[in-house]
Amino acid sequence: MPLLDWVNRNQAEETADNVPYHLLKFEEAYGDKQKAKENLIIQGDNLQALKALLPLYGGQVKCIFIDPPYNTQSAFEHYDDKLEHAQWLSMMYPRLQLLKKLLAQDGSIWITLDDNESHYMKVLCDGIFGRSNFVTDISWQKVYSQRMDAKLFSTDHDSILVYRKSELFTVNKVKVKQNLKQFNSLDEETGLYYRKRSLRKEGSNSRREDRPNLWYGIEAPDGTMVYPIRPSTNTEGNWRWSKETYEQNLQKGLVEFIKKKGEWNIYVKQFVEEDPSRPPSTIWLNNEVGNNHEAKNEAKKFNTNDVFDTPKPEKLLQRIIHIATNEGDIVLDSFLGSGTTTAVAHKMGRKYIGIEMGDHAKTHVIPRLEKVIDGEKGGISTDVEWKGGGGFSFYTLGSSVFDEQGFLHSDVKFSDLASYVWWLETHTAFISTNDITTPFLGVHEGVAYYLLYNGILGDRRPNGGNVLTNPILKYLNECHEYEGKRIIIGEATRIGSAKLETLAIEFKQIPYALYVSQAK
Repeated sequence: MPLLDWVNRNQAEETADNVPYHLLKFEEAYGDKQKAKENLIIQGDNLQALKALLPLYGGQVKCIFIDPPYNTQSAFEHYDDKLEHAQWLSMMYPRLQLLKKLLAQDGSIWITLDDNESHYMKVLCDGIFGRSNFVTDISWQKVYSQRMDAKLFSTDHDSILVYRKSELFTVNKVKVKQNLKQFNSLDEETGLYYRKRSLRKEGSNSRREDRPNLWYGIEAPDGTMVYPIRPSTNTEGNWRWSKETYEQNLQKGLVEFIKKKGEWNIYVKQFVEEDPSRPPSTIWLNNEVGNNHEAKNEAKKFNTNDVFDTPKPEKLLQRIIHIATNEGDIVLDSFLGSGTTTAVAHKMGRKYIGIEMGDHAKTHVIPRLEKVIDGEKGGISTDVEWKGGGGFSFYTLGSSVFDEQGFLHSDVKFSDLASYVWWLETHTAFISTNDITTPFLGVHEGVAYYLLYNGILGDRRPNGGNVLTNPILKYLNECHEYEGKRIIIGEATRIGSAKLETLAIEFKQIPYALYVSQAK
């Protein structure tokens, strides 16, 4: 497959691997303290923050929405949106690599851009996610009226590129409004109102040779055979249903015959749907999902003096989150801006992670979410019947897990190291099932993992429990005996390699082995 090339692409490909792991430093919880544990707002460079999230959320995020700088060569107050093209590509590439690792197998990523970079982003994502995982390119009408001062064309839409992690991705249908005035015929048997739709289909691809299975005769009530041809104009078409489907629906009472001017017309009965929904389309109009002007008005309710230039409306994020997730799923936005994604996810009962590097993480995002918790009525609140509640936690980037020499930082606790060890060894998020009270971390693909580190078995001295000895091995068997292969990570081992091999144990040393692993 052809690849997009630019200056410093090679360095961009290595950036994600070379970014050091950082700890996430808890700052404060807002709202319900228990619910706050489920939702994260992180202030800091999103590249470092994404790397920090891997051990905790790798392969767990159901939906990623990002609204990165459009690279329009204009200076925005809140973002550097005047990056040289190659720099922009180098900025996005490693972030997309990390975002892919955070996605669940049935997850998807949604990227909004305009024509300045959307086509380059498409090729970039083809290389990272795979062309087979491209889902669609949605056109969102971002304005409610044309720009009469446009020199050439009035740019009315942005693109939303959608990629999936794998073929396990599915979509939820979108609810549609029905025009009840059209349902003006009463079905006497059911007492339900319906509208009539011709069974005959005309137009392109409606000829007999195009769909032969949709061309057949239907017997009218007087015995006349009716074909999908309009006698008055001799216009050829076909039926909407196959003969088998027609006969089934005839038995269900869904077919109506009406004779007008000597010509039989056959209609389909369409009843009012209790829960009308359709597969999502690729054209999203502003009257359905909002526009930039509407989004600015929403943002002014939270910060009247400092509003982003092109915020996204809550209805737009509502549709994306509805299509891509279900209640309880994790939504992530690593270019959080004014916090629209997290506000909508909160109201829709999703867990969320938002990353913003600027001060507006505190000046925009936190105040907005506090008002959401208080039950504010803007945006989609009325539509989802939002009453308030919930919580979120605010984090900043802490120390790097490893220093420049590869040694563990003094701030690293057992739980921190356990998460990173698990990610480096398994490339899956660490989910503790035992409150991390023993060295046993879990089993992955038939291998049991144990970590000997401070806070679990003593201090760093050789006799403090971080060293694998026969007494420590006995303790490990007592806390979690395992008959298959075991990997034990610690400061050193006093058990010979021959005995370890006999016991199906592989020992790995910290911190050196981990430092080498993260550099790969």
